[in-house]
Amino acid sequence: MSKRISKVNELLKREIITCIERNFEFPDLLVTIHAVDTAPNLKSAKVYVGIIGEKSVYGDVISKLNRKRGFIQSEMMKRVILRNTPQLTFIFDDSIERGVRVMNLLDELDSE
Repeated sequence: MSKRISKVNELLKREIITCIERNFEFPDLLVTIHAVDTAPNLKSAKVYVGIIGEKSVYGDVISKLNRKRGFIQSEMMKRVILRNTPQLTFIFDDSIERGVRVMNLLDELDSE
């Protein structure tokens, strides 16, 4: 990945987080953005979302974010000037939870 794309990813991540914090409410949930993966041509970006809370509503959160992506893109692009506005796709990312489970398993093995 080029240095430029890496910087764009971090910038988009920061602005998406700000937009979600200001404009969306998810009661009893913690919604975080783990990473943004922008295509080299800047036409699309995958946004990896972490959710902590009731598992039954994870799909609803991702659906809501994908339905409101036009709004999120427009808010984000008021603050970020790029030649192309990437079309955002929100994807659930459970990598943090998997990592915690692995660490707990390793701790259990170590205590035996």
